[in-house]
Amino acid sequence: TGCCYDERMELHAHPRRKNDCPETSSRIKDIMTKFKVNGIQLVDLNSDTDLVEIPNADISEKMWRVAARVATKKEIQAVHDPSHYRWVEELSKKPFQELNRISAALEDNRNSLYTGKGTFEASLVSAGGAIETCKNVVEGVVDNAFAVIRPPGHHAEPNAAMGFCFFNNVCIAAKACQSSFPDACRRVLIVDWDVHHGNGIQKTFYEDPSVLYISIHVYIKGDFYPGRADEPSMPDGGVRHSGAKGGLGRNINIGWPSQGMGDAEYMAAFMEIIIPIAHEFDPDLVIIAAGFDAAAGDHLGGCFVTPNCYAHMTYMLMSLANGKVAVCLEGGYDSDATSSSALAVVRTLMGRPPPRMEVASIDKSAAVTLRRVRKCLAPFWECMR
Repeated sequence: TGCCYDERMELHAHPRRKNDCPETSSRIKDIMTKFKVNGIQLVDLNSDTDLVEIPNADISEKMWRVAARVATKKEIQAVHDPSHYRWVEELSKKPFQELNRISAALEDNRNSLYTGKGTFEASLVSAGGAIETCKNVVEGVVDNAFAVIRPPGHHAEPNAAMGFCFFNNVCIAAKACQSSFPDACRRVLIVDWDVHHGNGIQKTFYEDPSVLYISIHVYIKGDFYPGRADEPSMPDGGVRHSGAKGGLGRNINIGWPSQGMGDAEYMAAFMEIIIPIAHEFDPDLVIIAAGFDAAAGDHLGGCFVTPNCYAHMTYMLMSLANGKVAVCLEGGYDSDATSSSALAVVRTLMGRPPPRMEVASIDKSAAVTLRRVRKCLAPFWECMR
């Protein structure tokens, strides 16, 4: 199992609110600390020498370090408009007062965004880390991998940054793999279990038959973030939006009608819809857009998914694509909930069987949602008929 982490991603910081903004550098630092204190050590791919000595820790397992790099302009612009790339690039050249003004204007509406001097570099490293993580998995350098990256990316649209996201890491990585390995990476499955709909991933691949995007998120009739698109005709995270043109049926939204969903609802969604369709699609690579804000304890998400459930969902996805699974961090804003969930995912990637889990009865409104999803998808997938 590989792991990608780079301290340069900590350069992205709010110009004013250092500690009270949900998306901070502590998100990735806390995950790495959780790995270390639980006996998981990062070692270099070309050496058996431990990179970091952890006093008083029982080093019993190793992950191979996948080196991050800066994504190239060409890689970014395979997904994003040149004007958007220039906008993010220009942030690094602006004075502190201007960054402060931009952040104040953007953070309190649907944009939900802040900018800093290091935002451009951190965003490039985050995207580059996702690319290298996925490429190492496709090439077989590692069996599977976890990219501990930030800023997140799944809200970033081709021409807009929003929701703490500047460049869409998962989309950029998927495109890079398909470009570099056209025969070995023809079909890509992206499973997005962040509590928020990945509007940016949906918009990028909505008409693309080679990418199956499945998002499981809180919807609440379009009122939960990211909400409805600025253009009324633009598809949002609603169940009925299932792709267009060649990509018809390749976009799947499992939008919960309320917060409060937990292990029972997520396991039902996986066993009834996600895994059967994923096997029928038969991907060459699985990318998990792994936001952990649906985890129990994350107050922004308001859901109750446990680490054991994340382990089981990961385990099921490992049955696809000969086990070629790349996990890329998205949201997750409670330190303990996020790091504990990430640890459960990594242990599963490393070969530990998921812990035994008791599952309660599914919420009735969630059951109705799953039936609606199956009905919408029946014309496109035999397993839904």
